Amino acid sequence: MKPVFVKTSNYERFNNGMRVVEGRGAMEASMMLVMGRPGYGKSEMVERWSIQNAAIHLRAPVNWTPTAFMKALAEELRLDSSGFYKDIRPRVTGYLGRHQDTVIVIDELDNCMDAGAAVLEAVRDITDLTEIIVILVGMEHAQSKLSRYPQIMRRISSVVHFQPATLEDVRAICTQKAEVEISEDLIREIHTQSRGLVSEIVNAIRIVERQAALNEQKKITLADMKNRDLILNTWQAARTRPAAGVK
Repeated sequence: MKPVFVKTSNYERFNNGMRVVEGRGAMEASMMLVMGRPGYGKSEMVERWSIQNAAIHLRAPVNWTPTAFMKALAEELRLDSSGFYKDIRPRVTGYLGRHQDTVIVIDELDNCMDAGAAVLEAVRDITDLTEIIVILVGMEHAQSKLSRYPQIMRRISSVVHFQPATLEDVRAICTQKAEVEISEDLIREIHTQSRGLVSEIVNAIRIVERQAALNEQKKITLADMKNRDLILNTWQAARTRPAAGVK
């Protein structure tokens, strides 16, 4: 499989959300929320975006505390992370105040709300002082969880909902990532069986590539798959029809 990043419709949604945040009227409303079900590709896409744009990317562990967050942020900024929260905070805010083009990404947002919003209050404190952009990445119910904290919600100027991959997305992923040519009827079957989950689309491409390599094929069609499942996690969801093959 080719190691390329495919710009899907979710990528366009993300970019549109960034434009909203960057063009916001109230400078303190500098947060963006990215949310969606597991498998829609949000973590991979945001991580790649972070690398391309030199953003600070933090993945929140379970039971994260404000002090642990501030230490992790200081380390990413290559600042002194020793001491307590009150010691680290001025170093971080001082640096970010001088580098306001810095963007912070916080993935696994739901872990920040398991025991209140203390970590998010620390994030809000930083954005209020420095007006930097923070991207929060969470699960499909992240917005409803955040609604319990209006002081945080008021800082969010854009909400991006990741959606299942469209047929056009699947076609683009298959065309750009697969090492073999995949026929249109097989692309449609991958779209059906994957239910639009990017993780399953990628798994399907691997299965198709193995089948093509076994038969030394440069192009593979739906009939070539001979009633094989194209996804791996059939036990996690209602079964979709397998590849039709030839009767």
